[in-house]
Amino acid sequence: MSKIEMKTPLVEMDGDEMTRILWKMIKDELLAPYIELKTEYYDLGLENRNETDDQVTIDSAEATKKYGVAVKCATITPNAARVEEYKLKEMWKSPNGTIRAILDGTVFRAPIQVKGIDPCVKNWKKPITLARHAYGDVYKNVEIRVPGAGKAELVFTGADGQEIRQTIQEFDGPGVVQGVHNTDKSITSFAKSCFNYALDTKQDLWFATKDTISKTYDHRFKDIFEEIYQNEYKEKFEKNGLEYFYTLIDDAVARVMKTEGGFIWACKNYDGDVMSDMVSSACGSLAMMTSVLVSPSGVYEYEAAHGTVQRHYYKHLKGEETSTNSVATIFAWTGALRKRGELDGISELCSFADKLEKATLSTIESGKMTKDLALITSMKDVTVLNSEGFIKAIRETFDAM
Repeated sequence: MSKIEMKTPLVEMDGDEMTRILWKMIKDELLAPYIELKTEYYDLGLENRNETDDQVTIDSAEATKKYGVAVKCATITPNAARVEEYKLKEMWKSPNGTIRAILDGTVFRAPIQVKGIDPCVKNWKKPITLARHAYGDVYKNVEIRVPGAGKAELVFTGADGQEIRQTIQEFDGPGVVQGVHNTDKSITSFAKSCFNYALDTKQDLWFATKDTISKTYDHRFKDIFEEIYQNEYKEKFEKNGLEYFYTLIDDAVARVMKTEGGFIWACKNYDGDVMSDMVSSACGSLAMMTSVLVSPSGVYEYEAAHGTVQRHYYKHLKGEETSTNSVATIFAWTGALRKRGELDGISELCSFADKLEKATLSTIESGKMTKDLALITSMKDVTVLNSEGFIKAIRETFDAM
C-alpha cells in the first residue's frame, strides 16, 4: 500500500528525556510506515535550547505561525538542579510559556476516556474540558532574589511619562519578589475562544479566578468575560440552552467534584495547568489527556499535557525496562495530522488519525496496557507491556484493522 502524501509540513518540536525516546518510537512504528511525513523539525531538547540561547524555541513558534499546525514533545523547564545537571548558561524560561506567548490563544485539554479505566470521582460520566489561558501570568514573570533589607516597588511609566507607583513590601531581610502581567487583548482572545468552543461543542462554560483576593488583576479577567458574554454571547448561549457562570476557583473545585462532567472549565494560565493535571489524574493518568493550543489567528499546536517522565528516563539510561504510557503523545500526533489533513483537504490523513486513535484505545480495551493503567484498571488478567511493547501492540492492532 502506498504511503499517504502530505502537502504542507507540520512543525515538529522534539523534546526531552523519556518522551523524546517515545517520540522516535512513535514515528518509527506508527507514522513513518504509513505516511510520507513532511515536517519542519526543531530540536527543543534542553541541550539545543542552551546551545542556541533558546532561539530555537522562538524559531519553532514563528514556524508554527507560518504553517498553521505544530506537534510538540514534552520538554524540560529547568530549575536550579537542572542548571547544574545540564551545565546551562542560565535558567531558561518554560518553552511552553515562550511558545504560548508568541501564539497567544487558549489551551483546551480533555481526558482520553477508555473502557476499563474508571474515573476516581465516581460521578464523573463525561469528560471535563479544561480551557487554559495560554499567555502571561507566572509563565512570563520577572523575579528578583532580594539580598537584604530594602523597599520593593511596583512602577508603571506611561508613554506620556505619567508614573504609577506602589510599594510591594518593606523588606527587613532577604526574600523574593515577583512581577506578573497580562493584557486586555489576550484576555479578550481567551474569553472569545472559550465562548466559541462552548457553542461549537454544545457545553456549559464555567470561569473561575480569585477576584476576592486579587481585586484588580483577577477581577479584570472576570470583568472582560462578563462584558463579552453580555454583549456578544448571551443570546447565543440562551438559544442553545447553554449556561455561562463565574465562580471563585475554590468554589469551582468543590463543585466540580459533585458534577457528572460534560462542561468546559476556563482557568487562568497556572490554574489551568494544575487543574488539568488534577482532572487527568482523576480520570486515570496524566498520559491520558489531549492538549491543543488554539490561537485567535487559527494556529494549532498539539502536545502531551504531561512532563518528560524523568524517573523512567534515568531507568532507561541504566538499561532498565520502563513501562511508559505514550497515549497522550500519540494523540498529539494524531490531532496534528488530522488538523493538517482538514486544512489541506487530505481525507486519508484525517482517516489515518481517527484509525490510529481507535487502535490505541482498542489495544488498551483488549487488556494490553502500560503499568500506570494496569494498576487502576477494572479489567482482570491484563498484560503489562513495556514502553516499546505497548507501541508495537498498537501497531499490530492498527494493521489488523
